[in-house]
Amino acid sequence: MKIGVTSQNFRTITGHAGKTRRFLVFQPDGGDGVTEIERWDLPIEQSMHEFRGNEHPLFGLDVLITGSCGQGFIRRLSDHGVRVVATSEQDPVKAAAAVSAGRELPAAAPHEH
Repeated sequence: MKIGVTSQNFRTITGHAGKTRRFLVFQPDGGDGVTEIERWDLPIEQSMHEFRGNEHPLFGLDVLITGSCGQGFIRRLSDHGVRVVATSEQDPVKAAAAVSAGRELPAAAPHEH
């Protein structure tokens, strides 16, 4: 399982997933936790807000955790088999471990443009 997390600062979970270009990528560690396996710092053309096409790094994830996103973003990733989880949790490792273990995360505040 590959779990991506929107993180513009590589420290906390950030929102506005469609405009995000920085992501932490985790995989389960075989126990109760996760291991960070990659950090993505994508060019502006690869923010989902700008990207058009069918080959994007996000489409290779199983789950994407974010602080906020719109319904269009959720639909677009869902079309590629990626489940989107919006949460108010701020800790990327804690959130990825919870998702990996099948635990619920606290809901995110409503997304506003």
